[in-house]
Amino acid sequence: MKKIVIAIILTVALGPSAWCLELESASFKNRAFIPEKYTCDSSDISPQLRWSDAPPATKSFAIICDDPDAPIGTWVHWVIFNIPAKKNSLRENISKVSILPNGMIQGINSFGSFGYRGPCPPSGKPHRYFFKLYALDTILTLSKNPDKNELLKAMDGHILSTTQIHGLYKR
Repeated sequence: MKKIVIAIILTVALGPSAWCLELESASFKNRAFIPEKYTCDSSDISPQLRWSDAPPATKSFAIICDDPDAPIGTWVHWVIFNIPAKKNSLRENISKVSILPNGMIQGINSFGSFGYRGPCPPSGKPHRYFFKLYALDTILTLSKNPDKNELLKAMDGHILSTTQIHGLYKR
């Protein structure tokens, strides 16, 4: 009888959307410095990302990468969504185009372009670059060339689980 009560309490406390979605990168370790290869000071290519433990009801994933330490406010480096639920990774060096294979779509970053644009902070203290992964219960339909705010609005009410890692970079 005690085991049943404990299970019910855990379900209520965690809620039906609680899930241990995990995100990592072979390109950099969480909370460590991002190699120059992934920045504007070198090749400026997207890092490799991989994830696991998505909720069973996941229909797609979205990723937003941004820098909350930018002098003019949060700077968006990457917006990518409609990543198929069957995928559990993105290879490094994703093309900088709007529409990718398998229906994946990249939105507009703060540089005004599609795809990933890496860290490019002013000289000084290290900036933090957050890679946020969202497991969604839908495939999104958005206007052409969406930005981070449009994506966040479209995801509202559809997020099953989320996680993040962040890297550092300074010049």
